[in-house]
Amino acid sequence: MILFRYILKNHIGPFIFSLVTLIFMLLFNFLTKFADRLVGKGLGTWVITKLIVYNLAWMVVLVVPMSVLVATLMAYGNMSNNNEISIMKASGISIYKMILPPFLVSILIGYLLIEFNNKIYPDANHEARIMMQDISNKKPTLSLVPGLFSQEVANYAILVKKIDENSNLLEDVTIYDYSNPSTMNVITAKTGRIYFSGDQRKLIMDLNTGEIHETSSNDNKVYRRLNFVKHRILMDASQFSFQQSAPGEQRGDRELSAQDMLVIVDSLERIRNNFLNRLQNASNDFFDIKNYKSSGIAQSIHNDELASMRVNERITSAKNVILSNVDNLKFNKEEINKYWVEIHKKYSLPAACVIFILIGAPLGMMTRKGGIGVAAGISIIFFLIYWAFLIGGEKLSDRGLLSPFLGMWSANIVLGIFGIILTVKTARETITLDFTFLQKLIPKNWRTQKDEAENN
Repeated sequence: MILFRYILKNHIGPFIFSLVTLIFMLLFNFLTKFADRLVGKGLGTWVITKLIVYNLAWMVVLVVPMSVLVATLMAYGNMSNNNEISIMKASGISIYKMILPPFLVSILIGYLLIEFNNKIYPDANHEARIMMQDISNKKPTLSLVPGLFSQEVANYAILVKKIDENSNLLEDVTIYDYSNPSTMNVITAKTGRIYFSGDQRKLIMDLNTGEIHETSSNDNKVYRRLNFVKHRILMDASQFSFQQSAPGEQRGDRELSAQDMLVIVDSLERIRNNFLNRLQNASNDFFDIKNYKSSGIAQSIHNDELASMRVNERITSAKNVILSNVDNLKFNKEEINKYWVEIHKKYSLPAACVIFILIGAPLGMMTRKGGIGVAAGISIIFFLIYWAFLIGGEKLSDRGLLSPFLGMWSANIVLGIFGIILTVKTARETITLDFTFLQKLIPKNWRTQKDEAENN
């Protein structure tokens, strides 16, 4: 039990270190990729923090298996470098017993990752997608340029001749108001100020000393002019503020748990059976009509043009039904494959934690290096192989060229077999200790005296 705790203790530090490092790298890549969609939107710290937290879900799913591999390589590499593996083998402890503690813990990590994939990951993905859509719909803060019309606010065109940057005072303001379809207002003012309301939903403009010119869109003869000392305009500013959409929007395949997707797959299978029945009936009808048309009896009975047209119409109708059901079956099959791919992926990625233990433990013992550089290099190689299998399998499965099971589990099967062979080969190696070097350390005269004493 003490040995088990010691082996696990060697894994904890490298696992946490690699987990944090890899998440930081993915997070940095995410922020770099989407920086242009976030900068200049006037988003609050809380909104950006929520977006990052939601996107951490898919990062955890990818990082945990790789962290297991890095931690295993570093732990066993350090123990092998310190000759602790050799001491354990000399004490009669087998390789299988050394691997057992992290192997059992990897099963626990895989189970927790499955729960995460089905209970937290779908909701986080959904919230992240909705938030990104809301951020994309948000316009940057209103900007007024002296001497140029600004039409960023819906139904308004704003012209300012001069802007005092220190006091934010607007001078010689002209506003074209199209908010009322029946009238058009032209508002002029000597000075004014513009600012957002507290809830960021309204854009408020306070004007001083000006005129309002109102004309009717229906009657050109109607004209009215109003003078004012102070006038306030409230404009809709919802496009300049971030407002998160309410929950309840339809979810994609990566925003559902495996149980929810199984229900959808079951419904799609029933629809598929209906399409198959319709296709069978349409096919039977088509061939019956063709046989009826080509028979001599049909030709003798329906020798007039009207009857022939009706038969041809029935053939065309049956053919269209067949083609329509074939297209529906193809689309239905693609949808079923897409959901099955995501279902298998929720379990294949956690299973990789167990497989990477079988690969990392013997490789760590062989390399006898526990540094992060060696561990990271080997991990990247194997994870690239794993990811290539996973992405290729997903593409082939979506196109119907490979079953979703093989597409998502082929990487685990190949690397699992490799890990088992590697572990068995390492366990069968016999360690021989060479004691001849001790003779060189013993003085020659002492050995001669010892030999003579033994002979006497």
